[in-house]
Amino acid sequence: MKSTIKIVLNILLFAFIISFFVTPLGDYSKILLNKIFSFSPSVTDESDRNKVTDYDWRLKDENWNFFNFNKSKGKVVFVNFWASWVLPCEAELESIQNFYDTYGETVDFYIITNEEREPVETFIKEHGFTFPVTYLFIGEKTAVPNSEVPSSYLIDKKGNILIYKEGIADWDNSKIYDLVDRLLSE
Repeated sequence: MKSTIKIVLNILLFAFIISFFVTPLGDYSKILLNKIFSFSPSVTDESDRNKVTDYDWRLKDENWNFFNFNKSKGKVVFVNFWASWVLPCEAELESIQNFYDTYGETVDFYIITNEEREPVETFIKEHGFTFPVTYLFIGEKTAVPNSEVPSSYLIDKKGNILIYKEGIADWDNSKIYDLVDRLLSE
């Protein structure tokens, strides 16, 4: 009897592990785990901060029109590099959406991908995101390094990079909101 229970439990455990990798349940579970283990990013020590010195950065907006990052000089700016096929990005974008809903009128948001327009539009629509999507030109100079996805920057009005976070972060919290409120009032 004990061995039968053990076998059944092993089969259930094996089925759960397999479902984690090959079913939609697994995708939802992985996204949930990413959300649970994402934390508010830390502010970089003043002595270690980098600065945006060249705002001349050509990008495309969600309508595929060219524009220049120069328009954000002197403003508080949030930059996020993401890809629709990178699971941690999907988990992070929900907190970015909430951050955008709170500060979209006062902070310049650049939610940047290097993907083609069609899959990005499908992804954005499926998830109900309303933040503006920006498209990157691969091979052209950038105002901030584009190392891996997800990665994010919070830049003050003087061009100081106050936060650089490589990997997933929670952008929808009082620590970030207090910092942004302070930056906007300066």
